[in-house]
Amino acid sequence: MTRQPPTTNPEPIAYLNNRWIPLSQAAVSIFDTGFVQGVTVAEQLRTFGGKLFRLEMHLARLARSLEIIGVDAGLPLAEIGEIAERLVEQNRKLIDPEDDLNVTMFVTPGPYSGYLRVAGRSGPTVGVHSQPLPFGQWAEKYRTGESLVVSDVMQVPTRCWPAELKCRSRMHYYLADRQARQCEPAARALLLDEQGFVAEASTANVLVYYRDQGLISPAKDRILPGVTVAVIEELAGQLGIPFANRDLIAPDFANAAEALLCSTSPCLLSITRLNGQPIGEGRPGPISRQLREAWSQMVGCDIELQAQRFAVR
Repeated sequence: MTRQPPTTNPEPIAYLNNRWIPLSQAAVSIFDTGFVQGVTVAEQLRTFGGKLFRLEMHLARLARSLEIIGVDAGLPLAEIGEIAERLVEQNRKLIDPEDDLNVTMFVTPGPYSGYLRVAGRSGPTVGVHSQPLPFGQWAEKYRTGESLVVSDVMQVPTRCWPAELKCRSRMHYYLADRQARQCEPAARALLLDEQGFVAEASTANVLVYYRDQGLISPAKDRILPGVTVAVIEELAGQLGIPFANRDLIAPDFANAAEALLCSTSPCLLSITRLNGQPIGEGRPGPISRQLREAWSQMVGCDIELQAQRFAVR
């Protein structure tokens, strides 16, 4: 067993439990705690120009998630980062040089205690895999924006697990998006916490923009510490756009000049409708464009044009 990837690979490779294997063979056992109980912590990254973006921040968040659930990955987090970089180096050879990858790192506690006799192994499960970015899911939304519907499905209370835990236990996202699509077929869910404050959208952080206040994110103790939000805060500082954190309620979105959806792969999209009603002018506004242009300059790639180019491939 080696942590060096193969030098020739007819298909994408993946890393799983100290082995480099073809992606098609990467599978987590049905006896794994990640499958049996959904106990999986994960980080999803993307590349720009074949380089992982903000790897150190993702590794730090992964380390914190592992600390929260009390699991030792069995190897240094820096080494998981090196594995991810090697995987990108190999798998990028199989895509267009101008294309980019979505990379997932995950850790579970390993086989569920009740199944140890049949699991055949013990210790944590550690995996890293990639796929070409699914640009078709959002390329058009840079132009039209995203629609959200406030869901009756509540964000998981912090008495269950802290908001800072990045985990794969996401039944609430599934149910919330299902409800949102029943109201509006192309919509995503906006989730409130147990106190009625805005938490996040399914798999994404959210921001609002007021002309007299700047960008506002929900209070930090209510949300996952998003890497994308942190980058937007940096860019806002460079552009002279005020940025603050405070409690938000759903009407704050309806009354905003603009609203943003922030996640790793698309970076940032405008939220142009909430519960069927337009936000601001009902189309992406100047702040989202400024931030997207600043992001593109930072990474040396026009993120909107790249998405349009590869959306149908």
